Amino acid sequence: MKTSIVLHTQIVGNDTQHMTSLEIAELTGKQHCHVMEAIRKMEPAWAKVNGSNFRLVTYKDQKGELRPCYSLTKTECLYIATKFNDEARAKLVLRWEELERSLTPDPSPVGEGSRYCLPEPKEILRLADHIIGEGLRLVNAESEDCLTATQVAKTFNMSVFDFNAVLSDMGIQYRRGGHWNISDHLADRDLVRFRTHVSYSLRGEKKVKTYMTWTLEGLRYLNSKLGYPNF
Repeated sequence: MKTSIVLHTQIVGNDTQHMTSLEIAELTGKQHCHVMEAIRKMEPAWAKVNGSNFRLVTYKDQKGELRPCYSLTKTECLYIATKFNDEARAKLVLRWEELERSLTPDPSPVGEGSRYCLPEPKEILRLADHIIGEGLRLVNAESEDCLTATQVAKTFNMSVFDFNAVLSDMGIQYRRGGHWNISDHLADRDLVRFRTHVSYSLRGEKKVKTYMTWTLEGLRYLNSKLGYPNF
């Protein structure tokens, strides 16, 4: 059932604009429940880095019943947009430009070329790259000081192929979904953290890769198991 939206973009103190998850859903053509789910999944990483959760508010649906939705700043919104496709991100970028322009008086006289022009495609791509870069920086903050399997393998004078094979044989890790995972009995020891990488093919197709990295504690654990003093 389509909701009757009574809460959209807001200005909350110090002229800070907020966009609701309802408007994000409308702009991107996604169901609001799916947008809410994506926001909830990304909130813990944001709270850990930024020190605060996303703002949760309410709106009335067609039945007059109160329902929850998120009210996000531009930075928070663009962080969430890292999970969207290129077209959805571009729509959000343009919407935020429109909102910011609405707070800035038009210096040109009425009727003298004051019509707004959309950014050039290259500018949209530049803005999208900035969004992706900032979003990945936040997502990967926890793994910033971790080592990749290739880096760890070198400390043991091994190829990454042999390194992964040895750890698999020892029951330290297993492969599923196209990437390596720490074994369940070691999952709560902060030995590894996951890192996300985004790249594009020559056809412009986005590729998202998530891979495991090793913490310093993980390196100590491997050192004790493999018996090669590497630091």
